[in-house]
Amino acid sequence: MVASTQYQVTPRDLEVLLALVRGGTLASAGERLGVDASTVFRSLQRIERGLGRALFERTRSGYAPAELALELAGHAEQMEAALEAARSSAESTPSQVSGTVRITTTDTVLHGLVAPALRSLRTVHPLLGFELHTGNELASLTRRDADIAVRATKRPPQHLVGKHIGPIRVALYAAKRGGVRKFSDVQAGKADWIAPDDALPDHPSVVWRKRHFPKVVPRSILSVLELGALGLGVGVVPLFLAEGRRDVVRLSEPLAECETELWLLTHPESRHLRRVGAVYGHLAKTLNLP
Repeated sequence: MVASTQYQVTPRDLEVLLALVRGGTLASAGERLGVDASTVFRSLQRIERGLGRALFERTRSGYAPAELALELAGHAEQMEAALEAARSSAESTPSQVSGTVRITTTDTVLHGLVAPALRSLRTVHPLLGFELHTGNELASLTRRDADIAVRATKRPPQHLVGKHIGPIRVALYAAKRGGVRKFSDVQAGKADWIAPDDALPDHPSVVWRKRHFPKVVPRSILSVLELGALGLGVGVVPLFLAEGRRDVVRLSEPLAECETELWLLTHPESRHLRRVGAVYGHLAKTLNLP
């Protein structure tokens, strides 16, 4: 591949490369840019011909960025931040924060902690919008596909910055009107179990249950709390989800072996964006764990 003489990278080139780094596929990049996948492909070909270098490795799962692509994407993010800062300065009401913030978390943390916090934030900044992604990995934030992550982990990635919210404590719960009344009933084998074994085999609650109750064959279900409340079995549930509910009863003290940590995370490049800073600051103040 031979480079064009003195090829000048344009702001649009950087925008295309950033979209492809974040999206990982031509289709996803096209959605971000508002064009079709073939347009993104032609733009990438033009940029690579101009630079005389391949910027991405084509794989079965998508486009993996080379080192130069990541470096250029970093410049694109700086350009994006500068543009957003300029727009904020030009607003007639600078106290009003607007834009879309992309947040990645898990289902339980979203419903139990993040969503209630965002509801109160919308009353302060009604022009803010949110894209919410749920999953059990940090990949989307690592790819810069999200602005903020709220994650249960004991070892947050070192390349991210964040705040330690506190320990996520869990305990064993059962339906308040069910047949299981105390932990000794569980130890005596009188209870069905609800646990996400197949879906999350390395989850602390699964590891704990297999260690202490190795002969139990649970109903492998993710909605442990809701099904437990219906009397379908006992399950290990975070205190922040179960405490305050009148349809379940706690059978054990918090299980230290299952405890993990909740972190609020973002990129060093993202935290200075006004919209991201507003959401990050609000979550840092309002996320509380029992």
